[in-house]
Amino acid sequence: MVHFYGLLTLQREPVPLKSISVSVSIYEFVADVSATLNYENAEKVPLEAVFLFPMDEDSAVYSFEALVDGKKIVAELQDKMKARTNYEKAISQGHQAFLLEEDSSSRDIFSCNVGNLQPGSKASVTLKYVQELPLETDGALRFVLPAVLNPRYQFSGSSKDSCLNVKTPIVPVEDLPYTLSMVATIDSKHGIEKVQSNCPLSPTEYLGEDKASAQVSLAAGHKFDRDVELLIYYSEVHTPSVVLEMGMPKMKPGRLMGDPSAMVSFYPNIPEDQPSNTCGEFVFLMDRSGSMQSPMSSQDTSQLRIQAAKETLILLLKSLPMGCYFNIYGFGSSYEAYFPKSVKYTQQTMEEALGRVKLMQADLGGTEILAPLQNIYRGPSIPGHPLQLFVFTDGEVTDTFSVIKEVRINRQKHRCFSFGIGEGASTSLIKGIARASGGTSEFITGKDRMQSKALRTLKRSLQPVVEDVSLSWHLPPGLSAKMLSPEQTVIFRGQRLIIYAQLTGRMPAAETTGKVCLKYTLQGKTFEDKATFLLQPKPDVNFTIHRLAAKSLLQTKDMGLRETPASDKKDALNLSLESGVISSFTAFIAINKELNKPVQGPLAHRDIPRPMLLGASTPLKIRCRSGFRKALPSDRPPSASQPIRRVMCCEAVSFQVDNYSLCGLINHKDRHSPGFGENHLVQLIYHQNANGSWDLNEDLAKVLGVSLEEITAAHPAELVDSSGWATILAVIWLHGNGKDLKCEWELLERKAMAWMRVHAGSTMPLVVKAAITFLKSSVDPAIFAF
Repeated sequence: MVHFYGLLTLQREPVPLKSISVSVSIYEFVADVSATLNYENAEKVPLEAVFLFPMDEDSAVYSFEALVDGKKIVAELQDKMKARTNYEKAISQGHQAFLLEEDSSSRDIFSCNVGNLQPGSKASVTLKYVQELPLETDGALRFVLPAVLNPRYQFSGSSKDSCLNVKTPIVPVEDLPYTLSMVATIDSKHGIEKVQSNCPLSPTEYLGEDKASAQVSLAAGHKFDRDVELLIYYSEVHTPSVVLEMGMPKMKPGRLMGDPSAMVSFYPNIPEDQPSNTCGEFVFLMDRSGSMQSPMSSQDTSQLRIQAAKETLILLLKSLPMGCYFNIYGFGSSYEAYFPKSVKYTQQTMEEALGRVKLMQADLGGTEILAPLQNIYRGPSIPGHPLQLFVFTDGEVTDTFSVIKEVRINRQKHRCFSFGIGEGASTSLIKGIARASGGTSEFITGKDRMQSKALRTLKRSLQPVVEDVSLSWHLPPGLSAKMLSPEQTVIFRGQRLIIYAQLTGRMPAAETTGKVCLKYTLQGKTFEDKATFLLQPKPDVNFTIHRLAAKSLLQTKDMGLRETPASDKKDALNLSLESGVISSFTAFIAINKELNKPVQGPLAHRDIPRPMLLGASTPLKIRCRSGFRKALPSDRPPSASQPIRRVMCCEAVSFQVDNYSLCGLINHKDRHSPGFGENHLVQLIYHQNANGSWDLNEDLAKVLGVSLEEITAAHPAELVDSSGWATILAVIWLHGNGKDLKCEWELLERKAMAWMRVHAGSTMPLVVKAAITFLKSSVDPAIFAF
């Protein structure tokens, strides 16, 4: 009997991939990453190893090389079809070959083929990429090393050319047969305050007294159960800046890689304004596929995705302005709309929607988002109410480019705000649909609260529109700037703006400066931001700015093999080949021609296993009073013999997840008892009326911790009616007891304030004083802004 020692697949085959080592170099807003995959063939036959792995969709992959027995083989970027042909030809001729390609249907999935790995042989392949780092609301720069590749739902029309058609083995995370190590070096002229992570790190090591440079390492034993996230806090991130980079010396002037490139970063100081009272049609498109029954993260106490989604919808419904229009869609293999068309936001329609939200389950099968999007776009526009679309999904789809194309076609009639839920959400889908429509994207992982991010985005969508956005350059004669980034038409408060440009013409003498100005109009008032910079491009052996600029251009032209217009295919291919940045139409190939051992028969094929996360491939059970029921359907297409199954509990659903469960133990028979347990904050929010007021009743008394009789006895009836008294008490309680989650109730509190100003009028100061005294609260009366 043959005994294999070491790492095995589920088929008892040794796994050729042994480890992944990553080196990250972060300078200001940009990360340069080098990832090395180390292989070893412990078998007695030549192998072909295939590894699928995730990549952030903003990553510009510019280098791929192999190291075999001390010999470095640098890959060449070629037309993808040509590269595949050359790879197969090299293998058939007995050469060793390496192939790296981006998936044809999604920019955030890559495959790496190591062909003809000889028995006992070791090989390392290294890929390098650069990417911009997004800025979080709290000022942190967010770097994510994707480590989770969730299964993507494939419908009948999915591309047959996709890497995702490879059936890779899945193993529990504790049995994953390869390791991950990461070292990150961070540099900023502004100084580094701190570095945080969702994964265990070594202590931050500062490399100088000025804290301008630091280094951290990922602790050993990472289990690929979550993406590796770094949150980097600089002392200053809001200063406008311009970085100039020299072009390639051997490249002709006039071409992207031959001329200097500029990366311009602005952080417009857009003043905050009160949201409009009645403007907007708000459509919430919520993923209800089987994968939404998974936890938000791998942590044991993590909330289920569908539960967080229900809480978020309740908060959104309570925060909408009176007079707007709204609708809610759920989607999976099929889709459902709460109303045939968007309805006006009233007490009646809000209550009807809340009743549907309470019953919502992850029971719609797979993840097909295109059909509900098309249905939403077919609906008639409502005059004076621009469409604002909010999409919530774990992003496990394969037709990414088709979805982005549909959003882009309809970009003139709406803005799309997208939310990626849980580990491994498709960055290509989430970022792509937001970019295509001028919206914003958010990712909700680990301890992030979907509720907070969704409400911040709703607040952003209610802000007055910034108009007449323009960028102007002031350069010496003979020098001009050619814009490489798409025209910016929308700017949101708190958003960083990054723009790329190509400088053409003759560079002036040293010490000459240039200036770039960003202008925009808000409610008839013009604002301007300026950045002055030295016209001295700096050399960079990796041509980071050039490649980021090329990636920005590719994202506007490259929509995959099937969806890219014919007019853009040639441009995308040529741009990819010139810049060295991989695209849907290109692939990296490296061939070791020194190895010349003809293969006898087919190579032994080894697909590198990936981790199985909770809920990714195993059914979950729902506990009902009548016992355990069959699991919700997994993300696979339904068939005639397997219709979509619905699991609805007739009595109660026992989801006791964390202290913020809005929908635990929902009694379906009693619409007035949402069962919020001991969480008084969410109880209070649930009982607010659509117009912003509260009713004086037992529900309010329970939250306040006093009896209804005591509240009634303290009511200054000569100053305000019972609803006015109840509303002021509720707002004071919010400020005294829920301030840590203010971002989640800020909008609904504004509604309450507006209602009180109309309702209580000049008596409000006296009512507020009486309420603060009654509640024995230390809240400052100034919050009511009399």
